[in-house]
Amino acid sequence: MNYKPIIVVAGEPNSIFSEIFFKSLKIKKFKSPIVLIASYKLIKLQMKKLNINKKIRLIKFIDLKDISLNNKKINLIDVNFNQKKAFDEISNKSNDYIKKSFDIAIQILNEKITNKFINGPISKKFFLKNKYLGITEYLASKTKTKNFAMLIYNKKLSVCPLTTHLPINKVSKKINKNTIKEKIKLIDIFFKKYLKKKAKIAVTGLNPHCESIDVFNEDEKIIKPTIKTLNKSNYKISGPFPADTIFLKNNRKKYNVIMGMYHDQVLTPIKTLYEYDAINITLGLPFLRISPDHGPNEKMMGKNKSNPLSLVSALTFLDFRK
Repeated sequence: MNYKPIIVVAGEPNSIFSEIFFKSLKIKKFKSPIVLIASYKLIKLQMKKLNINKKIRLIKFIDLKDISLNNKKINLIDVNFNQKKAFDEISNKSNDYIKKSFDIAIQILNEKITNKFINGPISKKFFLKNKYLGITEYLASKTKTKNFAMLIYNKKLSVCPLTTHLPINKVSKKINKNTIKEKIKLIDIFFKKYLKKKAKIAVTGLNPHCESIDVFNEDEKIIKPTIKTLNKSNYKISGPFPADTIFLKNNRKKYNVIMGMYHDQVLTPIKTLYEYDAINITLGLPFLRISPDHGPNEKMMGKNKSNPLSLVSALTFLDFRK
């Protein structure tokens, strides 16, 4: 059986990603060929620093359709980036390099050579600046995708924040019936297409205990009627539930997805429950995009102490899909 390659953009060059990438290849053998998009010179420096001994096969993306790939060597598409140290401080010097890496990946994906894509972490401060809330929104813009969602996936329980990397004082203004409906539909499609099962979704309220001292209560006026409407269309969805109790064992075991109204409302409990055993999947894109569920972690880079479990999970999720 021929497996389509997994395209991996290294992302921010000064991060823990190269370390967890090498560790992932050592921990598990993958059937899908893995193609890394990164700087050859920098990867060589980082391999030396991390004491990694593996051969590299340089390839060109225009040749991907015509060459046979395996994982005996690191398949690398070289993107030029001049840095003398293996690891340095994160800055805007890497912006062009990261952009070129993403552009190459998107071109490969647009040409339907594969539909499997992983990206390493980037710095929101330097790379995205104030133009995009996160890579989810960056890739949605690059692919002209209007409806998209962030799903933090674990095989036992996944979570989806209605709003992503948005300041808390702006969250309530972004909660509306259409956004809830769009993201519920994307979750349902994903579960049917890739997991071959029905999504059983619990939705949290916005306010503590789903109550508000204000005249306008989002839980009563927006969330509850939207859930009622969706249930008429054969979705398995319940709520709104207070966020402080829905993650209790006897409550969460009834569902495979919990949708929250904002980032930390659902990402804090999912990371507490499963730590590194979760991956970030962008729903709605024309390809499967996954990233490990962590940032660049500048303080840990080069120390060879980072946990690769999230990247192993990301590669494993894509590995058996043609």
